[in-house]
Amino acid sequence: MSASRPIRVLVVDDSPLARALIRTQIEAAAGLEVCAETGNGREALRLTQELAPDIITMDLQMPGMGGLETIAEIMSTRATPILVVSDLADADNAMAAVAYGALDALPKEALGDASRLAQRLRTLAGVPVIRHIRRPQAPAALAPTAPEPHRHRARVVAIAASTGGPHALAQILAALPPDFPAPLLIAQHIADGFAQAMAAWLDGLCPLPVAVAEPGEALRPGRVHIADPGQHLGVDHEQRIQLSPRAAGDIYRPSCDHLLESVAAHYGARAVGVILTGMGRDGARGLLAMRRAGAPTIAQDEASSVIFGMNREAIVAGAAAEVLTLAEIPPRLCALTGAVAPAPS
Repeated sequence: MSASRPIRVLVVDDSPLARALIRTQIEAAAGLEVCAETGNGREALRLTQELAPDIITMDLQMPGMGGLETIAEIMSTRATPILVVSDLADADNAMAAVAYGALDALPKEALGDASRLAQRLRTLAGVPVIRHIRRPQAPAALAPTAPEPHRHRARVVAIAASTGGPHALAQILAALPPDFPAPLLIAQHIADGFAQAMAAWLDGLCPLPVAVAEPGEALRPGRVHIADPGQHLGVDHEQRIQLSPRAAGDIYRPSCDHLLESVAAHYGARAVGVILTGMGRDGARGLLAMRRAGAPTIAQDEASSVIFGMNREAIVAGAAAEVLTLAEIPPRLCALTGAVAPAPS
């Protein structure tokens, strides 16, 4: 993709009204153009092969070949960045689409803000994608590192992620043992209404129970709590979940900085902070707070990231004590919490 030409978008949606809305927003945005549009999955496959678009917007509910099947075929024949644009009622399938290789999902309800679609397309269009993505695979198990002495073991893990995060989280959580000894708190930038679907999707893939965080909930070993984008996730002095209202001017939803700073304040050195793939700089300040509190901190490396943004900012800020590949993170979490990592296969 050359900087001298616009980003070419293939629009796939069986609704003429939805296609018209998406087309209008793309054509009004600088640096974007619609190269073709269709309401048919088979036609989308043909157009992808013939036109080689830079990115595809994909609806999921279409007659004949549906969106999930179309995504799977595209990713196995001519891998192309895909942004799912679907109804909130189809949030479960939107998460499944990520498993098949889509980079991100945006609810159609969010199209009222034209800038959101344009920004997402610009960000995702240049992301390298690989062929034959069918479902998340746990990274190959690595030899476990020596566990920390008991007095130093972390009692909670806080993870921050944005674009590319759901797939990365699936790989990390799937590689942890079912008796993982610490709770995990996750702030993942996600559209309103998609958190429950993401939690259910991860719950079905991983040996640990995954759910959307509830206020006042006690933190228990081996449970995964995901922040709802409508509220910021933190912990209180009793080590229970604390949810804070999102302010109107908040840029990031939910706030990764809020989670990491809250954990730093209440757990100090007895925690682990992790920042994964994502655009922007949310989480760098919070991870630095955790490191200053004495906690071990980890950033995902560039090579295994979909977007090397948030984690890059954390590394530049000196917030990350370690920079690890996605495959290296699960055994490191096991070592830091005293868990017995699954044996290498």
